Amino acid sequence: MANTPGAKKAIRKIERRTTVNTARRSRMRTFLRKFEEAVATGDAAKAEVAFIEAQSELMRAVSKGVVHKNTGSRKVSRLHARLRKLSAA
Repeated sequence: MANTPGAKKAIRKIERRTTVNTARRSRMRTFLRKFEEAVATGDAAKAEVAFIEAQSELMRAVSKGVVHKNTGSRKVSRLHARLRKLSAA
């Protein structure tokens, strides 16, 4: 248990950050799911729009520190590869 005032304040800050980051991570996953659903339907135009939104949301999560830069880049790269594969088919 925290004893010093500074430690108590740190606990309050961590709780606030955790709440915000959880919401940001959930929002990111929602956009990724929308892209997955668009790919599953096979609609290339809808998938293109969903990809742009998902890419934007992923990079926003990177800038906010929710996910690591390399993780965000890797996910965008894989999404783009799936989009190209769908468009080619």
